[in-house]
Amino acid sequence: MPGTAAAPLPRPQGRARAAPQERRRRVAPLAAAPPARDEPLLRGIFEIDKRSCDVVLSGRRLRWSPILPESPTGDSSVALQAQEEIIEMKDVFSVKLKRRRFAGQKKGGTLLGITIFKCLNKEENKLTDCAVHLNNLSEDHCQSWFRHLKEILNGFHNRPKSLKVFVNPSSHKREATHIYYEKVAPLFKLADIKTDVTVTEYEGHALSVLKECELQAFDGVVCVGGDGSVSEVAHGLLLRAQIDAGKDTDHVSKPVRAPIPLGVIPAGHVQAVDVCTFSTRGKLLRFGFSAMLGFGARTLALAEEHRWMPSSQRKDFAFIKALADLKPEEYELSFLPLQILQEDSHEDRKKKERTEKGSKDQWQKIQGHFLNVSIMAIPCLCSMAPRGLAPNTRLNNGSMALIVVQNTSRSEFIKHLKRYTSVKNQFNFPFVETYTVREVKVQPRLRSGPDAKENVCLNAEGNSPWNIDGDLMKEASEVHVRVHPQLIDLYGVNTDDLESSQVTCNCI
Repeated sequence: MPGTAAAPLPRPQGRARAAPQERRRRVAPLAAAPPARDEPLLRGIFEIDKRSCDVVLSGRRLRWSPILPESPTGDSSVALQAQEEIIEMKDVFSVKLKRRRFAGQKKGGTLLGITIFKCLNKEENKLTDCAVHLNNLSEDHCQSWFRHLKEILNGFHNRPKSLKVFVNPSSHKREATHIYYEKVAPLFKLADIKTDVTVTEYEGHALSVLKECELQAFDGVVCVGGDGSVSEVAHGLLLRAQIDAGKDTDHVSKPVRAPIPLGVIPAGHVQAVDVCTFSTRGKLLRFGFSAMLGFGARTLALAEEHRWMPSSQRKDFAFIKALADLKPEEYELSFLPLQILQEDSHEDRKKKERTEKGSKDQWQKIQGHFLNVSIMAIPCLCSMAPRGLAPNTRLNNGSMALIVVQNTSRSEFIKHLKRYTSVKNQFNFPFVETYTVREVKVQPRLRSGPDAKENVCLNAEGNSPWNIDGDLMKEASEVHVRVHPQLIDLYGVNTDDLESSQVTCNCI
C-alpha cells in the first residue's frame, strides 16, 4: 500500500473532459501524508456513465460524485446536490485496463480507461457481478490508478489465488460441467484465479483425490454439484485435516479445522461454519451438516432404489410412495441440551464451569414411535422450505436443532409438511417437539418376531437408513452425533443478513 497520497494530477484527457474551469467545482490536490485505511490515496477525474466525476480512492472504498456546474451568479446553493456513489473494495473481485482492439487483435489497443468488476448481494441469496467503467484516455493516469487498485485487492489475504475445483457431471440435470465452464470458469479467469479441475467419475472420487492431493498448493476448494457432492468434499477436507494432523481417523473426539475454505463461487467473503461428526461405537462414520431418519431417510432410500427413473420423476415417486407407506419407527434418543448462560458476573462464570463439568450427567432421553427425526447444524434453506428445515439454527452458533415428529395421522403429518413451504411455524403442532442440543445419540429399537418384516425402517440387512446431506447411510447400531463449532470456512455470505429475502437455492 503506498505510503503517501498521489501528486496533483494532470488535466484529464479525452472523454473525461469536464466543464470549463470557471464553471466547475474545484478538485483540490490532497495533502501528502501517510494515509489511514480510509484516508484518500488518489483523487482524479474520470467519466462514469457519460458524466465527468470527481473520484476518490482509499484502501477501503472507491467513491465518486458528478462534477456539477455552479450557477451563473456564482451562487453554489442553487446547484443541484451531487449524489455520491460508493464501492466497497472488499466487494471488488477484479480490475482491468479497458482498451479498444480490432478484430483478432490480442494485445495493445487504444486505452479507454479502467473497468472495475464487483459482486453484489442480490435477493434470493445470490451473488451477481456488475462492472463500473472509469473512462479516461490518459495512459499515465490510468496506469497509476490501476496499480493502486491492484495493490489494494492483493492486500486482502482471504482472497483465493489458486483453487481446486470438483465438478459432478451428473448434477443439475447433467448440466454441471456446462454450467462450470460457461458461467464459473470465466469469473475465475477474470479474477486471476488459477484452477485445477477434476470432473468426478464415480461416488467417492472427490474424497479419494482430496486424500492424496497437495492441498497446500490451493487457497480453497470449490464444488460444482448437489448437496451430496458438497457433503463429500466437506467430509474429504475434514478427513484430510485429521490425517495431516496425525489424528486417528477412526476415533475423532476433537477434530481439527479444515485447512482451507470450501465454496462454490468465491467472492472474497469468508465465514466459519459448524460441522457434525457421525460416529458409532466411537468410530467415525463421516462428517456432515444435517441428517434425517424416518420419513426423510426412507424417501431417499426409495429414490436410490429407482435411479433408473429421471431425477424429477424419481423424487416425486419416492415422496408419494413413502407417504403412502407412512409408518412410525421406534427410536431411543439421548441428547445433551445446549446450556445458554449469561456471563456477566463471577458467579455466572462459576455456574457455567459447574455446568460444563457436570454435563455428562445432564443427558436427557426420549423413547417412542416417531415418523421423522431431524438433526441439523445449519438452517437447510431450499425452495420447498424458504425459512429452512431448521429456521432457528445458524451456520456458526455451535448448536444443532433436534426436531422430532411423533406418531400421528397421515393427514396431520401432511399438514406439517405443507407448513415448510410457507412462512408459518411448521413446528406449531402438538406432535412436533424441537430441542437445541450439542450432542445426540440415536438407537433404533429393532423389532423381532413375526412382525419384524413390517418394520419399514430396516432394509434386508437389518440396517436403519440415514439421510445425511442427501447421501444414504445405513447403520443399525447407535449413532452418536456431535456438533463442532466453526470447523470449516465457507466462501459466501451469512444467511442471517438475508432473512428478509426469499431464498430459493438449496446450497449451504
